Amino acid sequence: MTTRIRFRQILLRWYHAHKRDLPFRHTRDPYRIWISEVIFQQTRIGQGIDYYRRFVKRFPEVRTLAAASEREVLALWQGLGYYARARNLLAAARQIVSEHHGKFPREYEKIRKLKGIGDYSAAAIASVSFGLPYPAVDGNVMRFLARYAGMPLPVMSTQGKKAITEIASDLMDRNHPGDFNQALIEMGALQCIPANPDCGKCPFRKSCYAFTMDRVAALPVREKSAAPRSRYFNYLVISHQANPGPFYIRLREDDDIWKNLYDFPLIETPAVIAPEKLTDTREWKKIFGKRKAGILSASGIHRHVLSHQVIFARFIKVTIDGRSPMPYQLCRPGQVRKFPFPRLVDKYLNNPAG
Repeated sequence: MTTRIRFRQILLRWYHAHKRDLPFRHTRDPYRIWISEVIFQQTRIGQGIDYYRRFVKRFPEVRTLAAASEREVLALWQGLGYYARARNLLAAARQIVSEHHGKFPREYEKIRKLKGIGDYSAAAIASVSFGLPYPAVDGNVMRFLARYAGMPLPVMSTQGKKAITEIASDLMDRNHPGDFNQALIEMGALQCIPANPDCGKCPFRKSCYAFTMDRVAALPVREKSAAPRSRYFNYLVISHQANPGPFYIRLREDDDIWKNLYDFPLIETPAVIAPEKLTDTREWKKIFGKRKAGILSASGIHRHVLSHQVIFARFIKVTIDGRSPMPYQLCRPGQVRKFPFPRLVDKYLNNPAG
């Protein structure tokens, strides 16, 4: 490997020549840096920029976010997934107002104590906004430094994360920690990509362990992950009439995926089931009681992939006799945007014939 000083020089020169022009790189406001970090942790830049702009336009500073309702925040977040991040944003904003008089804390330890903020986000905010030398280690940084240093440990293990953080801290440019952290992230995002990186164009090719030892494809070392859990959702799109009109939705309140989002009344089964078989289930009888309900149509299977589970969903249109209300929220087509839905349900609402 090259010297620390030379490493910093090469990295920052490359960064200033290749960095993307992103809206959150034109500010040191810790609130906006925080919002950007939370949105882009597990979201592609191209998808997340519009969300970032809408979010800071609606909530331009921490007090406006703290005063918002959870339903409003979730509705604005709809489509990004990982809704716990949105709930944590709201909780942390209220924490900043109540514990820090509405001022974003300037110390790493206090930033780290905010709801939903981990080591990476705290380091990113502290370094970019306040010039504090804490290494911001995300997946891009892990991949680049594991290859560069030839780290043999699995990067997602406790020991691997600690080793990578120590390497990043040792290399840290303490005069420009914000640029240094962003440069490491950008190096992994643009140059040292997961598969088939163009090592011939990498400024570190002469000092990179993985390139010089022909180990690029083998690094970083990763532990085998468990197979995702499969779940089978039968959504009941219930209305009092066959033609498009008001339908029933429900708030998800259980400690499960999509908590505090809305979807349709649901029957979950252990495997794919024919729609007509649902009428024999105990769950069907619990939902409809003595009401006469008939199945009009059923969609095909919609496959929706989450981080640790795969949802196989079918949307089944059901009509019920009479005007007696169901124990759910009645939603008119024009009211759909007032409710936060999971992406799976939102896609169906946008194209119910698909």
